[in-house]
Amino acid sequence: MENRKTTYTDNNDKNTKEPSLRQFLSILQDNNELLIIDKKVSKKFQLAAIVGKLDKKEAVLFTNIEDSKFKVVSNILGTRNRFFYGFKTNGGSSKIDFSNFANINKESYPIKISSDAPFYKNNSNDLFDLPIITHFEKDAGPFITSSIVYVKDEESKSQNSSTHRMLLLNNKEMAIRMVEGRHLHKCFSYAKEHKEDLKITVVIGVHPALNLAAAYQAAYGIDEISIANYLLNGNLELAKNQFSNLNIPKHSEIVLEGRILYDKYSEEWMVEMLRTYDHKRKQPVFEINKIWYRDDPLYYDILPGYTEHRLLMGLPIESKIFWYVKNTVPTTKSVHLTDGGSNWLNAVIQIKKRLEGEPKNAILTAFSAHPSLKTAIVVDDDINPEDPTQVEYAISTRAQADKDILIITNVKGSSLDPSSDQNNLLTTKLGIDATISLLKDKERFEIAKIPGIENIDLDNFI
Repeated sequence: MENRKTTYTDNNDKNTKEPSLRQFLSILQDNNELLIIDKKVSKKFQLAAIVGKLDKKEAVLFTNIEDSKFKVVSNILGTRNRFFYGFKTNGGSSKIDFSNFANINKESYPIKISSDAPFYKNNSNDLFDLPIITHFEKDAGPFITSSIVYVKDEESKSQNSSTHRMLLLNNKEMAIRMVEGRHLHKCFSYAKEHKEDLKITVVIGVHPALNLAAAYQAAYGIDEISIANYLLNGNLELAKNQFSNLNIPKHSEIVLEGRILYDKYSEEWMVEMLRTYDHKRKQPVFEINKIWYRDDPLYYDILPGYTEHRLLMGLPIESKIFWYVKNTVPTTKSVHLTDGGSNWLNAVIQIKKRLEGEPKNAILTAFSAHPSLKTAIVVDDDINPEDPTQVEYAISTRAQADKDILIITNVKGSSLDPSSDQNNLLTTKLGIDATISLLKDKERFEIAKIPGIENIDLDNFI
């Protein structure tokens, strides 16, 4: 294992404004955040175990995958800091700027569409050619975990993209997990009502802004590609997929075209965000028509239940909660989905408190913005919401259990939480106002400081 440069067959990506996975990897290399493993690695458990050991550390590129000519990359967004690289962020912070998403449209952010693309150079009809990874001991089998599914909505006539896990069944078919009521499931239900298979195009290995946008729960009818283009400052390029007539990222590493069969299902399950196993479900079967891929292709794998998975899902929600709460409490400074809550279940909200009651308004708004949220804690602006010790300190010294704790029973919660009522998807939610009461003497809560401590260099004294 070493941190070094690698050579791609088509290395022009790093010298162009056109965003791609290769361009992003070059940025990681330049920042010494990409490890390269040349030793042979097995697709079953071994690769996942290595990536698990690298959690919250460097991204990793595997160049020698057993029984595969594809390279595998993982953990590319395994830290919050990497969201600085090539994304539009909120001035100086790693918070992705989702604030303008509701106003994004294709006219404001025009995208160039090409008839050709690098992935059209090679093709296959066999899913066994792909280095699909088996991650955990009780998973149903090997899963594609980074796939972005593109589909045309026949009702709204808009294009949609979303992230879906896909279980390898045989060399032609996969089971695809669709959450009921979400956009792809709506498109599938419409096709099924008409006894038609649903044409889709699946991409693996793109600039991570596309993965992030696909994970965002955009309003119905909004094209997530426009969101990705916004995050990439208008530099995204697309290519037409002739099979589905859909526009997909031009610099995709791997493209799968095919149909979701309206009358065929298969059981699937795997590890989810909380690193617990999901329910066993019958899910529709995806049948491939053809696989396209670039020269020297890169396969992107996301390790389920680890930091990269959680950040990709959680950061868009973190931003969504922030803007919802800020509309209710304008002095909201920050929202942080905690690591202990898997960047999904627990939020810390930082405000500059002006009125009693504002923290409870913030709590209720956060629960409305993200129904899966289980715990919301509100702190003052002198408390770092990303520091669990400071947050616990605020709860310990600024909250009273009989006045500042809000418990809401029998409300919709996360389907992932094993402690909830799984049959009815009901849970109990906890809100904590850990801010200083405006009725108290604020000086009693002042955190003492030692003058000049920030200038002390212990090496000068030891």
